[in-house]
Amino acid sequence: MRRGLHKQLWSLFILLTVTSKVISQDIHFSQFFETPLLRNPALAGIFSGDIRVQAVYRTQWNSVTVPYQTGSFNAEYKLPVGKGDDFLTLGGQILYDKAGTVALTTTHILPTLNYHKSLSTERNRYLSLGIMGGLVQRKIDRSKITTNSQFNGTNYDSGLPDGEKFSKTSYAYLDGSVGMSFNTQVGENTDNNIFIGVAYHHFNKAPRISFYGNPDYEMTPKWVVSTGIRMSMNDYSYFTLHADYSQQGTYTEKIAGALFSWKLDDMDDPRYILHAGAFLRWKDALIPVMKLEFKPLAVAVSYDANISQLTTASGGRGGFEISLTYQKYVNKSNSSSEAVRCPRF
Repeated sequence: MRRGLHKQLWSLFILLTVTSKVISQDIHFSQFFETPLLRNPALAGIFSGDIRVQAVYRTQWNSVTVPYQTGSFNAEYKLPVGKGDDFLTLGGQILYDKAGTVALTTTHILPTLNYHKSLSTERNRYLSLGIMGGLVQRKIDRSKITTNSQFNGTNYDSGLPDGEKFSKTSYAYLDGSVGMSFNTQVGENTDNNIFIGVAYHHFNKAPRISFYGNPDYEMTPKWVVSTGIRMSMNDYSYFTLHADYSQQGTYTEKIAGALFSWKLDDMDDPRYILHAGAFLRWKDALIPVMKLEFKPLAVAVSYDANISQLTTASGGRGGFEISLTYQKYVNKSNSSSEAVRCPRF
């Protein structure tokens, strides 16, 4: 009984902590480089290929409470526009998050559109404008809520009312994001690229984001600045840097790191590539990452080693993530593989 009570108290503590910071963090992944649309809709289509499909699964806080589970699925399709070097990317993002003992569940369905304007006739250099928007639904399992109102003086009594005054267990709202990005080839090697982007999320400030229907509660907009650079070290190896800075209200999040990559077969057109590296979420977690490409597929795994104030409770254990990516050129006449210029990273 005591162990169960402790677990419920930790569940409540973490839920309150995450709920108070959800304004600042939203849903996030340690493998943020595998969720480009979640970073910035203007990062859709900035890859070598015509089609990319990615899925990421995250579970965390297993050592403290009921595991938090988060999933991401995004798809992008890039196609040329007219006879020039411009491109259009069509895509979409689906997110699923289930948090804690009370099963607070959030689902996002967000179509995406990104236009890439070529800025050079001599090299890959693009300015992109992207927009993403759709429906978000949140729900909670009220039967799993326990409060002090259900304590009869001696024991917990599930037959007693929980004392909460909200009448609905789900609500939905529309959400929107917009962003811009600039990416360019570095030097003469077309594999060397850099990008920088800025996104403004929740620009519509959706109201009544509360189970109580309180009109004073609205989604606080969030700014995200993203950057990345890929540079060759020799014919068989290269490195990739990624970094994000997010600010929502008074809260901020910083994450950055690097992956070092080794081509395991052909240096010009490798099918097998091994990546290894680490990322740091400032004052929260150190994140080692391993990734293996066997084109057109790639799989990556990472683990959050918790270094925040919850280290005592978590024992340094945080979240495990695994991602799967499918990326390739389409065998057709207007494939971007045949283009002289193409947005890529």
